[in-house]
Amino acid sequence: MRLLFVVDPLAGLKPYKDSSVAMLRAAVARDHAVFATEARQLHVVDGITRAACDALDVRADDDWVRIIRTDACALRDFDAVVMRTDPPVDTDYLLATHLLGIAEANGARVLNRPACLREFNEKLAILNFPQFVAPTLVAADAAAIGNFLAEHGDIIVKPLTEMGGSGIFRLLLADPNRNAILETLTHRGRRPIMAQRYLPAISEGDKRILLIDGEVVPWALARIPQAGETRGNLAAGGTARAQPLSARDRGIAETIAPWARDHGIFLTGLDVIGDCLTEINVTSPTGFQEITAQTGHDVAAQFIAAVERGGSTAVRA
Repeated sequence: MRLLFVVDPLAGLKPYKDSSVAMLRAAVARDHAVFATEARQLHVVDGITRAACDALDVRADDDWVRIIRTDACALRDFDAVVMRTDPPVDTDYLLATHLLGIAEANGARVLNRPACLREFNEKLAILNFPQFVAPTLVAADAAAIGNFLAEHGDIIVKPLTEMGGSGIFRLLLADPNRNAILETLTHRGRRPIMAQRYLPAISEGDKRILLIDGEVVPWALARIPQAGETRGNLAAGGTARAQPLSARDRGIAETIAPWARDHGIFLTGLDVIGDCLTEINVTSPTGFQEITAQTGHDVAAQFIAAVERGGSTAVRA
């Protein structure tokens, strides 16, 4: 197969941890040709989405990638196009999904589907599964958030568009910075944010559970907060511990898996704290390398094998 990965600049990818690197290596190990481009290089000529695509020589060591050549390619000429650009889901990101949507209409198979990248906000998507969610409020109004805080006494507030723990705060009733935090996050009442009851189980980790084309990866990656921190995100200094899924984890995952598959979400990253679902990640879920290193379960190979099978989410013109 010829596989195109839409990624952030190759020079910035970390070969020891990035899931996109693991995917590229797994694809090459299974004798597939791999190419990379950036979202900014997508363009449409005569109704066909094209890009400057780098043919890659991918290796197992730290000097992990070399560009063999760069070709102008139509995205429909690849067997699959894997969208791996990191959030934030800003105007540039959304415009890229529109260009990928045109590629899909041209006959390209895009994973995850561009429409689902636009439709499913990673924070708000959990509201499709209220049975798994802690008490939650979405609002821009500081008074409404204050009432929610008064009801629960200890809450987490977070923006709806960031990743890696950016902009997440824990608020207590006596917090002297409460008003300033809410003014900043809500842009003085103009932008909704999410507030959730604080979950003490975060001390045992924010668990990442991966779904690949409707299949549940049997290991979770618990991101453990560092001392004095309420965020388990690895980007915020958390440490990673792979662990088997609990019965509750598996129940959440097996409920969401068919929904994700039916909506064209080929790769999904569920975030679970204790017994509660906190996010459904659809943009560029990570955790592949940590799970593989600690358990021997090759998540990237599972992903590429699912791509090889054709996948239920393929769309052909």
